[in-house]
Amino acid sequence: MKILQLCHKPPLPQVDGGCIAMHNITQGLLNGGQDVKVLAVETPKHPVKMEAFPVEYLRQTRFESQFIDTTPDVREALKCTFRRQSYQINRFYSKEMAAKLAQVLESEHFDIVHIESIYMSPYIPVVRKHSKAKIVMRMHNIEHQIWERLSDNERNPFRKFIYSTNARQLRRVEETILNQVDGYMTISEPDFTYFKTLAPTVPGTVIPFGINMDDYEVEDDYIPSDEPTLFHIGSMNWSPNVEGIEWFLDEVWPTIHEKHPTLTFTLAGRSIPESISQRHDANVNVVGAVPSANEFMLEHDLMVVPLLSGSGIRVKIVEAMALGKVVITTSVGAEGLAVENGKHLFIANTPEEFLAVIDKCIVTPDICTIIGENARDLISVKHDCGIITQKMVDFYQKIMTV
Repeated sequence: MKILQLCHKPPLPQVDGGCIAMHNITQGLLNGGQDVKVLAVETPKHPVKMEAFPVEYLRQTRFESQFIDTTPDVREALKCTFRRQSYQINRFYSKEMAAKLAQVLESEHFDIVHIESIYMSPYIPVVRKHSKAKIVMRMHNIEHQIWERLSDNERNPFRKFIYSTNARQLRRVEETILNQVDGYMTISEPDFTYFKTLAPTVPGTVIPFGINMDDYEVEDDYIPSDEPTLFHIGSMNWSPNVEGIEWFLDEVWPTIHEKHPTLTFTLAGRSIPESISQRHDANVNVVGAVPSANEFMLEHDLMVVPLLSGSGIRVKIVEAMALGKVVITTSVGAEGLAVENGKHLFIANTPEEFLAVIDKCIVTPDICTIIGENARDLISVKHDCGIITQKMVDFYQKIMTV
């Protein structure tokens, strides 16, 4: 089967969850014997760094990219608002990218064009014009929900207006886009339920975020130290991550620090803004980007993911669970995961609940070992890349017979 994978950013280097999710799809399909070509948009935020691409990957995928300047433009944003269009999506379209896509489609035959996220939806007409391939769209999130939640939690009137405008624009796209494709995939069951109500006759399926468990080997069962270290790792050029960490530092950390003055919280990730890096909260260490996310997570004990907004599945939570780490997250952070609170991870939504969970981990450290084992077992069953890839190929084949 020949598949063209259209990506809204380069899959490599794996700088955030979206990149990891796309790359794992590519690698899973290649490992399964499928023929995959990757065509990606590169932007100022996500440039192509050729040194990050293995030679074998470039050979197998015939990787190509096209630069698009997605720098926010107030005038274009206002035009989209008046036209009832989504500026967040429109800025990913360029005539140059459309021409490159047309050239690829005319030079090669594809059975499936796999579109990563609704941000690449402006190129659907190009695919229809230049190819008879079936189009399958992978919905990474319920995009409007992210902006809606950001708006609900925002106090600044101007930012609240921007967030709510983006939410309305994206919702309109989501309500119509699936009727333009041959099939779609969501990453979580809640997302699938939502999109199924919008397009009940369009074939869809759930393809969770998949990982290769061999990449997440641990030598021994997790045993927390007498004074476990708290940590968070995530890309800070994603608004929900910044919002969540600022809330945690403002509302939760003072409560924890007051009762456990020797505990530390280490924050890692790309593009940490000054609003966080310049705070100087007691016992909070901001280290920024790290060479290896896995090594960083293995060096610490309790992962904190205080998301207030967002959608889909948080990749770093899956990866931490695969390493047998104890994750403490909010209800939003746990959305889309087939987890049970207190069995596979801990859910906390208030400062008091976060403190109670940390108290439990300190007083009864054995529970951390049990949670870590349960977490790793769950990921090995629910998120194994091989199983997920086969399910995806089966879905492609079903779409091709329609």
